[in-house]
Amino acid sequence: GIGGGFQYGLQVSIINSPAEYIKSFIRETWLKRYGSSPSEEMITLMWSFVVSIYSIGGLLGSLSAGYLSVRFGRKKAMLFTNIPALLSAALMGLSRLCGSFEMIIAGRLFSGVCGGLALNIHLMYAGECAPRKLRGLIAITASTAIAVGKFVGFALGLREVLGVDALWPFLMAANALPALIQLLTLPFFPDSPRYLLIDKKDKEGCM
Repeated sequence: GIGGGFQYGLQVSIINSPAEYIKSFIRETWLKRYGSSPSEEMITLMWSFVVSIYSIGGLLGSLSAGYLSVRFGRKKAMLFTNIPALLSAALMGLSRLCGSFEMIIAGRLFSGVCGGLALNIHLMYAGECAPRKLRGLIAITASTAIAVGKFVGFALGLREVLGVDALWPFLMAANALPALIQLLTLPFFPDSPRYLLIDKKDKEGCM
């Protein structure tokens, strides 16, 4: 779940806390770049892009989840979701250093792709690997992971943690940690028996 529903929950909640700091960063960057202060309408438009482009990325990720899970298997597809997660963390974490608010928009797009992929493949992979008696319980872990992700996102956004002007790039790059944990642990997990039998025709591996 830490690389599945957790990533989605984290990214949904994490954007609320640094809103004013990101708007100020857009204003400062615009002033340095163009020599004039942007209008409030332009700031609102850029901020809207930052927030809403996550959904567009989520749509792209969701549409790709079925193909990737059949083409590469559930486990490899879950590992693949860490590529856009780490890319988004790098873009958003370095945006202030590079003086580019466009990097935040691009990072949010990639984090949306990660969320769309991870949430769909998590349900598929966990459900197919679970013993029949525990299948319902295991499927609920997606909702649990989303809730935990939202809670962690809100907790990290507190002023006492990372919700301050100097640390908001680290807050936005926090999704790199669950991605790294999954990269280190998921290779030791088995592949989905259903995938091995139906897609790979590997009855022995399935058993």
